[in-house]
Amino acid sequence: MKTFPKGGVHPSDNKLSRASAVEVLPLPEVVNVPLAQHIGAPAVAKVAKGDQVKTGQLIAEAAGFVSANIHAPVSGTVTAVEMQPNGQGQRQMMITIRREGDEWAEGIDTSSTLVREYALTPQEILAKIKAAGIVGMGGAAFPTHVKLTIPAGKKVEYLIINGVECEPYLTSDHRSMLERGEELMVGISILMRALEVDRAFIGVENNKQDAISHLTKLAAGYSGIRVVPLRVRYPQGGEKQLIAAITGREVPPPPGLPIDVGAVVCNVSTTLAIYEAVLKNKPLVERIVTVTGRQIKEPKNLRVHFGTPVSSLLEAAGGLPEGEVKVLNGGPMMGRAMSNLASPVIKGCSGITVFAGPSAFRRGESVCIKCAKCVSACPMGLEPYLLAKLSRLKLWERLESEWVSNCIECGCCQFTCPAAIPLLDFIRLGKQEVGALVRARAAANASRK
Repeated sequence: MKTFPKGGVHPSDNKLSRASAVEVLPLPEVVNVPLAQHIGAPAVAKVAKGDQVKTGQLIAEAAGFVSANIHAPVSGTVTAVEMQPNGQGQRQMMITIRREGDEWAEGIDTSSTLVREYALTPQEILAKIKAAGIVGMGGAAFPTHVKLTIPAGKKVEYLIINGVECEPYLTSDHRSMLERGEELMVGISILMRALEVDRAFIGVENNKQDAISHLTKLAAGYSGIRVVPLRVRYPQGGEKQLIAAITGREVPPPPGLPIDVGAVVCNVSTTLAIYEAVLKNKPLVERIVTVTGRQIKEPKNLRVHFGTPVSSLLEAAGGLPEGEVKVLNGGPMMGRAMSNLASPVIKGCSGITVFAGPSAFRRGESVCIKCAKCVSACPMGLEPYLLAKLSRLKLWERLESEWVSNCIECGCCQFTCPAAIPLLDFIRLGKQEVGALVRARAAANASRK
């Protein structure tokens, strides 16, 4: 059984909603749509207070190459374009729309009819993906048109579809593979044409045998597509780990990219969004979100329009349990705690995970016992205890020299630490500071030229 070569951990998968078919969440009365739902420059608003919009209409335009368009997730009236708090309480620019009916922009096919035939060039496919505002929906939210723009001198040998979903609790991709397998196959074919490759691999962990069986049967009808079962091991779904598992090639440290080893990786949900954009003219306005947790009454997979308050998803799953709770945007390994449940669902939100009672609290931190478990668990071969210590001491240049930028923030180190040291928290802080240092250095060098 294939897997990546080093590190990793085995948290309980807790896939409580794996058998829950996707349900459609009713449209909210009001949506708040952030202009920064992706890596890169925030989009620029193209509407103003009082404007009427239709679902799928462009309301914010990409502000550069590494940016993404944003479309109205509902029809209605724009009531504000202003700063509002996000899930962590930080204020960012959002467009507020009061819903009125459910009217879609002209030319968008909202039917469930499967479309297979198309006669588009790679450049035309790329243009449709860019126009639709598609970003990586596995959590990274990197603009997809940028990933699919292959630099001169580089060649794609492997298209890899990420169906691993190794994050505990989350099942949105699993349900998508089961319920929308044919559309996924067409989406993969579209990507193969866009990248001009003749083979694609769908990586799926071995705890999703139903998805492996279903997709293997479907792939038999499509040339060049193969399903690859993978050993259950976190973070198998990390881009670099998935490439290593399937191709045996190791992506070099930053600024190295997957294309440097001939690979392009796309998430399952992203690939389905590409199918809809290219063959249905449908921009990215909704996604499937898992709402889950041991104390949640009805763990569910919900199809949700962006801008919907997180509180509405929790209500649909039976509401929050009583007592102390912690709500994460994402899963328990890489998710971030939320302080504002009125904040909206955005493109990179694949799950909402709830912990209640003792599990809502961290264990008290104790002194590092020098066990090196974090080193053994790190899939990138780093020394997390050292990175966290350097970050605490604000030794940013030393932190940079220790390859902190190579950290994928998987949380394996923090999960395995017997002293309950918040290693990932300090490493994330350090990465932010080192990133700012690198950008400032680049700007200073550019100004001297």
